[in-house]
Amino acid sequence: MKAVWDRRLFIRPTGFCNVMLELSLPGLGTVSLRHLVCDFNGTLASDGKLIDGTAERLNRISSLLDIHVVTSDTYGSAVDELAAVECKVVRLTGKRHDRQKMEYVRRLGPESTVSIGNGSNDQGMLEVSKLSIAVMGREGTSISALHSSDMVVRDILDALDLLLLPDRIRATLRTD
Repeated sequence: MKAVWDRRLFIRPTGFCNVMLELSLPGLGTVSLRHLVCDFNGTLASDGKLIDGTAERLNRISSLLDIHVVTSDTYGSAVDELAAVECKVVRLTGKRHDRQKMEYVRRLGPESTVSIGNGSNDQGMLEVSKLSIAVMGREGTSISALHSSDMVVRDILDALDLLLLPDRIRATLRTD
């Protein structure tokens, strides 16, 4: 694959995933992202149904980042709802899903991961990720998710648009 330059980001092939997203962010320096880790229900979906417009954005982002949906799958619908999305779906079992999500990000490499979530069980992955975004959808957002995030947006479409239009991230995180 040939490297493509854009004034906002640099996309280049890597040995681990197809491409990488490099951003220069206020307070974080140069960030080289390879993975997007998302919660499913309350983040990508409402009441077990993928939110309209989410699949299209995720598929666009999949050319920039490897997408992982790590979910408790409350409604048992994540695999079917994400069938048309280029992503890896991980359904958690057992207890302490908050720790399981955090450990998943640690195995991927938190320095190259952006996470998006809304619930208390997302707090750990949001905290350890290089860049973390909390969404405030119909399900609400836990205080622990808010406190562990770099940014808060009103819904998943706004969160995904941040990755597609990274000048928005810079505008939000800048201090000057």
